[in-house]
Order: sequence, then C-alpha cells, then structure tokens
Amino acid sequence: MKERYCCIVGAGERTAALPRTGPGDLLVAADGGFAWLEALGLRPDLVVGDFDSMEPPGSRPDAVRLPKEKDETDTMAALRLGRERGYRNFRIYGGTGGRFDHTLANLQILAWLARRGERGWLYGAGWTATAIMDGVLDFGAEHRGMISVFAHSDEALGVNLEGLKYPLRNAALENTFALGVSNEFTGVPARVSVRRGTLLVIWQN
Repeated sequence: MKERYCCIVGAGERTAALPRTGPGDLLVAADGGFAWLEALGLRPDLVVGDFDSMEPPGSRPDAVRLPKEKDETDTMAALRLGRERGYRNFRIYGGTGGRFDHTLANLQILAWLARRGERGWLYGAGWTATAIMDGVLDFGAEHRGMISVFAHSDEALGVNLEGLKYPLRNAALENTFALGVSNEFTGVPARVSVRRGTLLVIWQN
C-alpha cells in the first residue's frame, strides 16, 4: 500500500525542492506558506496559522486560525492536525531560512516524530534532513556530496556509517561533540544506523 504524506509548507525560504503530493496526501499551508503555494498554482487542503506573516484567508472553510500567543509553532500545529487525520509521514517545505530559531525548531520536530515511530523530512536550500531512532536509513548509489550525522539524544549508541568516505562501526556519539559532521557519499549504496538513540541526518540534495 502506498504511504500517505502530509506536506506542510511554511513561510521560510523557497527552495528548489517543491511541494509534491499524490492521491491520499494532505497539503497544508502553515501561515505565510500559503503565498508560495499560490505562486505555484497549488491549492492547500488546509491553511493553518496565527496569520502574522500574511493576510487572513478570509472565510475559507479550510482555514484553522491559531492564537498569536501559543506554546508551539504554526508548523507544529499543522503537523498535529495532520496526525489527527492519520498521517505519520511528513514533508516540511519553507521551514528553513529567515529566523534560525524556527529552523532549529523544525529540526527538533524531526526528532519528535522519530521518537514516535514516525518520519519527517525537512527541505532546505540544497539539503534535506531527517531523524531516526533505533533504526536504519538507506541511501542509493546516486547520492553525491556531503552527509552529516548528529546525536540528538544525549547519546547515540551503536552508530554505523557504511558506504561513506569515513565509515564508523559501533560508535558512540554525544550531542555535545560533532563527530559525524562532513562525511561524503562515494557513489555506492550507503547506510546510516543507530542501535539506541536518536540521530539527526543532514545531506546535500
């Protein structure tokens, strides 16, 4: 069965990676992300936000207005709405650039999802990020460029990097030292795995 994706488009930088959806997917504009979708000629299924970066979308029946003072970002609120509708795979566009604290918050969302057995992808300017917990991430031989891995939990134990320029075997990574930064794809299939803990993985598109 085809996996369904909730695609969330925020108000951050517009990237070469464009929102793409298929049958059964959910497309959500998080506040100012609505303008990007409009420019692409795409109509979101939901518009979510406190509308501090755009004009409110009027009387649209698919608009969910959030209070300006709240404990989570518009992107996180959009993600929760997707989860309420049964989605467990999330693609986040327009979630980087601009305010660094929002980029960092969206990277944390990836780890939040991984710890619930779910998966998120954050698309930046020439890079993609995801997180895995007690799991494996495989890459095809077509990948080129840099890849970095970071411990998001206090420790990430049993970390293996295979098929990369600098392999690791059963390593322990800590979230205070960037041992896994600036590795490289080598034109062969590659694998990142962690036995216990959460890894943030960032690679060039």
